[in-house]
Amino acid sequence: VQLQASGGGLVQAGDSLRLSCAASGRILSSWIMGWFRQAPGKEREFVAAMRWSNGNTKYADSVKGRFSISKNSAEHTAYLQMNSVKPEDTAVYYCAASSQFTTQGNEYFRWGQGTQVTVSS
Repeated sequence: VQLQASGGGLVQAGDSLRLSCAASGRILSSWIMGWFRQAPGKEREFVAAMRWSNGNTKYADSVKGRFSISKNSAEHTAYLQMNSVKPEDTAVYYCAASSQFTTQGNEYFRWGQGTQVTVSS
C-alpha cells in the first residue's frame, strides 16, 4: 500500500486547510495513521495520529484544539483538518502508517511523499 499526501498550499494566518492522505489500497484496521511535519532546518515532529480501528486519536500539544485527524474508511483516506493556522505551522507535512499507536516517527513503516504548507503572517 502506498500513501499519497495532498492538499497543501499557501494560506494566511488564521485560515483553514485540509490535508488528505490517500492509500492505494485498504488500510488495515490494525494500522495507525499519523501525520508528521518538518520545517526547514528543524527535525521532523509528530502532529497527530489515529487508530484506524476505533478512531482514537492523539495530538501534539502545539496543534491540540486547532488540528483534527479524521478518516474515510471507504475511501482509504485519512485527513488532517488544520484550523487557525499559524506561521509556525509552515512545514512539509507527511502522512505515515504504523502498527504502534505512537508519536515516534521511527515506528512508522510507510510514508507518503509530503505536501508543503506555508502560512503567511
